[in-house]
Amino acid sequence: MDESAITVRYAKALFSLAKENQWLSSLKEDAELISAICSRSEDFNILLNDPVILPSEKIRMMGLIFEKKVHKTTLDFLTLVTRNKRETYLPSISRYIQTLIRKEKNIKTAVITTAQELDENLLQKTQKILEKELKATVELSQRVNPEIIGGLILRIDDQQYDASVHTQLRKLKKSLLNHS
Repeated sequence: MDESAITVRYAKALFSLAKENQWLSSLKEDAELISAICSRSEDFNILLNDPVILPSEKIRMMGLIFEKKVHKTTLDFLTLVTRNKRETYLPSISRYIQTLIRKEKNIKTAVITTAQELDENLLQKTQKILEKELKATVELSQRVNPEIIGGLILRIDDQQYDASVHTQLRKLKKSLLNHS
């Protein structure tokens, strides 16, 4: 079976159960925690991907890691996924669950990239403006990239607005070379 089909099927099943039982907020936190552990822990990824480790041992280890940190149904879901030998898909399942919840709750993710770090007050004002314009809740994060020189790059979900000095200089250079 295709990885994306597996990811979608498992994510939608848990999402539907959480929505039906009104614990989407808890599921959102659980999916964020699982994603964070998957992206930060090399040992956890070894546990997920090692075919030599028995499923029963993987279930025991996941119980130790998540037992007091996630909703009981999420823990049961992790057990089910592992019993079905689909644990290698947990990172993508967690990300897709987050996507489904954001869509359901009208939450947009935005990343603002600047050459220097912005102060918290300016970030909050930016978030409020984006929420008003998008008519949605906005989860705004910041990245610093000195290579853009100045200006900003704003990415909202899968759309990007690039008003960086670096990009403007590159466009100007290209224009000048084309007219020579």
